[in-house]
Amino acid sequence: MNAVTTTEAAAIGLAAPAFIVHFHAQGTDEWKQARAGVITASMFKTARERLKSGPNKGQPTEAARNYAFRTAIERISKEPLDEGFETWQMKRGHELEPAARACHEQHAQVIVDVCGFVTTPDALFGASADGLIGADGGAEYKCLVSPERLRDTLVLNDISDFMDQVQGGMWITGRKWWDFCIYCPALAPVGRDFSRWRVPRDDEYIAALEQDLIEFSRLVGTYEQELRKPLPMAA
Repeated sequence: MNAVTTTEAAAIGLAAPAFIVHFHAQGTDEWKQARAGVITASMFKTARERLKSGPNKGQPTEAARNYAFRTAIERISKEPLDEGFETWQMKRGHELEPAARACHEQHAQVIVDVCGFVTTPDALFGASADGLIGADGGAEYKCLVSPERLRDTLVLNDISDFMDQVQGGMWITGRKWWDFCIYCPALAPVGRDFSRWRVPRDDEYIAALEQDLIEFSRLVGTYEQELRKPLPMAA
């Protein structure tokens, strides 16, 4: 990390370190390569997972360790380990994103600038921000199809499952708020195809997030060091 972290800079009144924008459309080969080896906001929740019981309580979960190991390999290869594999849900999201953005601009009366992928200056952390709004805002679009997730967000008004990604986008970009949006064309007949939550920046949340992610990055570095060691010579 930088000598002065984003959270520390804010605490002492300094400007947040500038972020880097990679102007590649989401889903393209260039976008996938830019993300290789970077701890991304969509995986911040996984990176922070810890065992809640047992002799290894407090240690990273299997999912967190697997993600750290994959990231370490990508740092070495400079290529996505899964060769940029895209699920049908991801493909659907990319295809619907322009329509979601248009709904957002009309609904909130804002102009959303497409920005692709943004990273911290050290390129350790990044976010596929779906858009930046003016000098203070950002946008995240989810085109959910899971009935459980749609019920949680649209009926229970619960977006906590996405908060690491949303606050993570604000951490990286230094923004003050983020519009989290659900786009579900199936609900257009009842006027519920687009829903929006304006999430304010939470510096306490971000401080805890940053600390956990720095620790996770150390785990990635440990795996990378192990992988770079030469194999012992056979007897």
